[in-house]
Amino acid sequence: MAPPRNVVKIAVQMRDAIPQLIQLDQAKPLAAVLKEVCDAWSLPHSERYALQFADGHRRYITENNRMEIKNGSILCLSTAPDREAERLLRGLQSESREGRREALRHLLLLAPDLTFAREVISRDGLQRLGTIIEDGDDLGEVLALALRAFLELMEHGVVSWETLSIPFVRKVVCYVNMNLMDASVQPLALGLLENVTLSSPTLGQLVKSEVPLDRLLVHLQVMNQQLQTKAMALLTALLQGATPAERKHMLDYLWQRNLRQFIYKNIIHSAAPLGDEMAHHLYVLQALMLGLLEPRMRTPLDPYSQEQREQLQALRQAAFEPEGESVGAGLSADRRRSLCAREFRKLGFSNSNPAQDLERVPPGLLALDNMLYFSRQAPSAYSRFVLENSSREDKHECPFARSSIQLTVLLCDLLHVGEPCSETAQDFSPMFFGQDQSFHELFCVSIQLLNKTWKEMRATQEDFDKVMQVVREQLARTLALKPSSLELFRTKVNALTYGEVLRLRQTERLHQEGTLAPPILELREKLKPELMGLIRQQRLLRLCEGTLFHKISSRRRQDKLWFCCLSPKHKVLQYGDVEEGVGPPTPESLPEQLPVADIRALLTGKDCPHVREKGSGKQNKMG
Repeated sequence: MAPPRNVVKIAVQMRDAIPQLIQLDQAKPLAAVLKEVCDAWSLPHSERYALQFADGHRRYITENNRMEIKNGSILCLSTAPDREAERLLRGLQSESREGRREALRHLLLLAPDLTFAREVISRDGLQRLGTIIEDGDDLGEVLALALRAFLELMEHGVVSWETLSIPFVRKVVCYVNMNLMDASVQPLALGLLENVTLSSPTLGQLVKSEVPLDRLLVHLQVMNQQLQTKAMALLTALLQGATPAERKHMLDYLWQRNLRQFIYKNIIHSAAPLGDEMAHHLYVLQALMLGLLEPRMRTPLDPYSQEQREQLQALRQAAFEPEGESVGAGLSADRRRSLCAREFRKLGFSNSNPAQDLERVPPGLLALDNMLYFSRQAPSAYSRFVLENSSREDKHECPFARSSIQLTVLLCDLLHVGEPCSETAQDFSPMFFGQDQSFHELFCVSIQLLNKTWKEMRATQEDFDKVMQVVREQLARTLALKPSSLELFRTKVNALTYGEVLRLRQTERLHQEGTLAPPILELREKLKPELMGLIRQQRLLRLCEGTLFHKISSRRRQDKLWFCCLSPKHKVLQYGDVEEGVGPPTPESLPEQLPVADIRALLTGKDCPHVREKGSGKQNKMG
């Protein structure tokens, strides 16, 4: 007779004892279950003991997670978390260095368990670890273990990073700034300061004032990927916490110190593959760089600004006045104004007063910046564009100014200028680290592409929006390829002609429509059973091969990995933590198991609990 649904058959182990095979009644209080297990081994004081999962992180069994125990689970009887926390915290005060090291190692092993972490934190464990870190008596393994344990305990969000003391943060800053520091300590110290900077504006200002940018540049130039990643993480955290003016000053300084060139050559094009965490920080850095354009993008042209009026005149003069000549020499003021207005219309402005075109935000003054940059950096191409189109009489002229204004809006949209950074995105473009003034340089390529596409489409003014749609598609498709340099971008985007765009659209449309055509549907129905069998077989094979996943914390993607695969007989999902850089583990080596028969539902996308919590902005911080 099968046992009731709330009863599971499990094994319980204890050192130097014969394991017990028991039927665990999930309706029975855990304290009563523990007493029965202890009585079977003649152990008094069952309250001094607890059950743990025997595999993986050896998590403690509580009333909250006991339903994770399944048929065939193996548990072990161990010291209760409160007593174990007390024992290990006493070990931290051992006079023996080896005793302190062993206590820290064991503490670090159990720290990922929330039940144990709460017991340690409630007994001032963070303060005791903080004392070891502040004293700095041992700058090697003991300090590294203390920092790792401190970070693990803080990761639970039981205590806010804002509660850390200024002397403690200053001491960690010292480890970052110190020369000849143990290689295992500095990445941990940088990671701790990153968390502090992102969580506390006050302590973030302290870190900003005491960790020189030059020091972070030194860490970035050490050929140690973990140290580079954590230095970049702190750098982007400091930039995110700065005011717009401070951020511009910091980025200008970093660029003067050749950070862009170093990233492009030694990180993006390094022989070692780029880790996901570094890719995220490069995405953030790119977003912050492009974010410097936002004030110009949101500022309309001021018709009363002498400087802006002069910039508009410079744009007109570069197109229509030979060097050294002045427009309308000897003409009356009215005649001269009339001539200028006509030339601004030829330049492609919709109004004879160009200030009216640039009052729109976005793109505001950023469009004027782009036009000026193009006219100064590529004067021949600029003159050719304007004169070629202004002399046409057949309504096929491409208006330079109107196109530039709309193209600037388009580029800002494609590159998400001014939008908040994603917490997990890794979508950076290598070419933005390949040269200075990358946004303006991209505009120069794009405005010439627009003119080329306009001619290929034989467009008129009425086709303006259609041309912009094609140009958007050309740019978006090419940006998605992530070309490694601006020159490669130029080559690829120019190869994507209007004819090629039409061909791609036609292919995609046929692909979509073809799957819905009646003959195709009829044939698909006939083949469906065989195809479904093949698909099922292929998916089962893929599940058996297994996949590496990133652990997601409440704040952002972490560098920790876990692996999951289906057993060869398709009965059990096997999973467990793995180290980065290590090949896929064998199914037998994975500590955790989940019987397929016990899976009641599969949640995906927005239905997943961790996605819902992130979307609601829930924070698990307690002072």
